[in-house]
Formats: sequence, structure tokens, C-alpha cells
Amino acid sequence: MHSSSRTSPIRICCIGAGYVGGPTMAMIAKQCPDIPVAVVDLNQARIDQWNSDELPVYEPGLQEVVAEARGRNLTFSTDVEGAIRSSNIIFISVNTPTKMHGIGAGRAANLEFVEKCARKIAECSQGHKIVVEKSTLPVRTAEAVKRILSSASSGATFDVLSNPEFLAEGTAVSDLLAPDRVLIGGESSQAIEQLASVYERWIPREKILTTNLWSSELSKLTANAFLAQRVSSINAISALCEVTGANVDEVARAIGTDSRIGPKFLKASVGFGGSCFQKDILNLVYLCEHFGLSEVAKYWEQVVVMNDYQKKRFSTRMVRTMFHTVSDKQIAVWGFAFKKDTNDTRESAAIYVCRDLLEEGARLMVYDPRVSEKQIRQDLMNVFKASSGEVSERHRQLIEKNVTVVKDAYTASNLSHAIVVLTEWDEFKKLDMQRVYDQMHRPAFVFDGRNVLDAHTMDKIGFEVHGIGRS
Repeated sequence: MHSSSRTSPIRICCIGAGYVGGPTMAMIAKQCPDIPVAVVDLNQARIDQWNSDELPVYEPGLQEVVAEARGRNLTFSTDVEGAIRSSNIIFISVNTPTKMHGIGAGRAANLEFVEKCARKIAECSQGHKIVVEKSTLPVRTAEAVKRILSSASSGATFDVLSNPEFLAEGTAVSDLLAPDRVLIGGESSQAIEQLASVYERWIPREKILTTNLWSSELSKLTANAFLAQRVSSINAISALCEVTGANVDEVARAIGTDSRIGPKFLKASVGFGGSCFQKDILNLVYLCEHFGLSEVAKYWEQVVVMNDYQKKRFSTRMVRTMFHTVSDKQIAVWGFAFKKDTNDTRESAAIYVCRDLLEEGARLMVYDPRVSEKQIRQDLMNVFKASSGEVSERHRQLIEKNVTVVKDAYTASNLSHAIVVLTEWDEFKKLDMQRVYDQMHRPAFVFDGRNVLDAHTMDKIGFEVHGIGRS
């Protein structure tokens, strides 16, 4: 093989400074002070944020990790070509959104950015490089990446590895510090060893699993599909609980104590969000259809269908409960991020519930401790886009006139007819609910989409509380 690559010191670059690339490279740089780590992205504004004290990604503990390594062995810049030239391990960590048009629209991943990355690497490389797929990708992407790289005219040689990330937003720093496992898939044992040697600096060797390329790629999709399936499963049962008088939290606790099932991901809610669950399942569905496995495709697609149903069911129940109309009623929206401790709103249930309420003419007072007003308005604009990509004048007016973004939960609930909890931020449990009640219209409705508030206490104060999976 390439004996020179074994002796030359490791230099890492990562193309893509998003939710995966940024934190992962910061942790590698922190744990390996002697390895230069360059994070590059064409988006100048995002690079500027990584170089400032206001990082583009909010994660507890991330600021400290970045501060320790930045300026020592961690750099953020837009010099993609320079970084490719000077490194021998290159991570591809760019966005792989679901395709909106063409073959596989709404399901298949758009690999445009990955392909552009591979072409850029082929064009700028000399000698031997290890290229690592970090983006969430459909199975067999490595095949395409390999073919593009093999066309490099410079005579450069490449090994392609798959090293999927299993970060959960909100706990990314601890996930990176002490992961359940690190997965490295590839054909060259030497390349696998070289990447493993980086992780081995702080992760026990027995937690570093090596597989073939396809198993590694498919393991990532499968892990997310199984987790999302658990959420959809408990949410399906929550609908049954509401009509039978059972309590879904009690059911979840009872089945969670079964060691074969376990307690995680059994929290009934208004629905799962985030950038990966839905995207990865739809990817799996597309793959299964592509290989003619239509029953398998239908099975996994139902997980997403169930999630959409849960969000719709929630907003419908709100309208019905509030005397079949929310038109011109003020509703306090507590939380907009897809889960607590992150500023990420991708596929957040809040977007869809707010859309449904706006369609009904409600006036929304939105509060989230981490999500900016700009992001909230952008997300609502996007969800109202027609297939042509246009937003109608009526919807523009609704977002402009019926959405107010406020600075705290009390302001949001002042003079509101109802409160809807859409993110499980800890601060919502600590609010003075008597104060909230005193400033609301009667009856004071609360729709707890995360079952985070103490229903019993609020009942005593006088609220009419509707949780998930409780009659």
C-alpha cells in the first residue's frame, strides 16, 4: 500500500462547518493538540461566527471546547483548496438535504454538495489522501465518491472511509467525549487504522467498531430509523390513551422497565423533529423501493406517516377544544426548537403546529430561549411555500401580522387564550404558573405537547390542561 502515509504526521481538514463538522472537529482538535485541524466552508458568514464568541451552533459546553483549541491547532476558514492540499485525512461533512425535485423527490438525498466536494478534492490533491464520509448519506454513496476521486488527473490516490456521526443535538459535546461507539467502514485496513488512531487518543479501542463500507453506511440509517420508530410507536399508543382514559406516561414507564425494551425514546410528544430522523427514514424508504422491496419501504414509511398524523392530531385537538375556533384568539407558543438545549429548528413540530394555527386565523406570541426571530419567520415562510416555491400574499400577511416573537414566556402568555408547549425547555417547569394564569383569558387552556408541566398543580390553579396521551 502507501507506506509513506503511515509515517507522515496526520493533518486533518473538514469540508463543511455545520452541526456535525464544527463540533466534531473541535473535539478532535481539543483531544489531539498536536494534530492540525482545519474546518473549511464557502459560507463566509458562518466561518466568521465560528471565529467569534457567538458560535453558529448552540450546544452546552461547545464554546469552551472551541475556545481551548482555536488558534492553537483548530482553524476555521474559507480556504477549501489550501486545506485539501495540506491535509492527508479529509472529512466530507456537507449538507445532504432531501431532494425537492426530480427522481426520488421528497425521499432521496440530494448529493449535489457531496459530489462537488469529491470533485474539488480530486482536483486539488497530490499524493495519498484518506477521504472520510461524515455527512448522513444514503448507502453506496462511497461508490460514487470513489469513482469521482479515481478520475483525479494529478495521479493522487485515495482511500474512502465511512465514519457516520451518532450525535444527538443538545448533548453533542458529551456524545463526542464518550460515545457509545465510533463506526469506521472501509476496504483498506491501513486507512481504517489511521483514522482509528485519532479516535483512540480518548476513546477506548473496544468502542471503535470497524465494518465494511456498506454496513457502516446502512448502520447509520438503521439506528435513526429504529429510534424514530420508538417515538412513533409510543405516539400511536398516546392516541389510544386519550380515548380510553389511560395515561401514556404511565404506560411508557411500565414498558420501559422491561429490560428487553428499555426506557429511552419512549416519551410521547407532539412528534419528533430534527434534521436526521425523517430524512434518514425517507432515504431508507427510497433505497428499499429502488431495490424492489416495496413491503419493507411501506413498513418504514409508516413511521413518518405516524409522525405527521401526531402533529396534525395535536393542532386539530386544540381547535376543537377551544370551541371549534381559534380565529383572532391569541395563543402563546412556548418553544420553537425541535428539542431543548439546541437552537436547531429543522423539522421541528412547532413549525407545523404554528402553520395549522395560522391557517385557522390565530394570533401567535412565540417565545424560544435560543431560536432567533429571523429563524422563526424564515421557517414559517418555508412551510407555507407552494410547490412553485412561492408564498401567497395571504400567507405573507399572516406571518407578518399574526406572529409576534417575544423575549420571555410571561410576555407570551399575557392576555392569551391558550398556551401551547412545543419544546421541553427546563425553564418552563420553573415558571410561576399562578402569575401566568392571572394574566390569561378564561378558560385558560394549556396544551402541553411535551408533557413537561405539572398537570396536577395547574389543575388546582384553574387551568384546563390537555397533555399528550391523557384523557
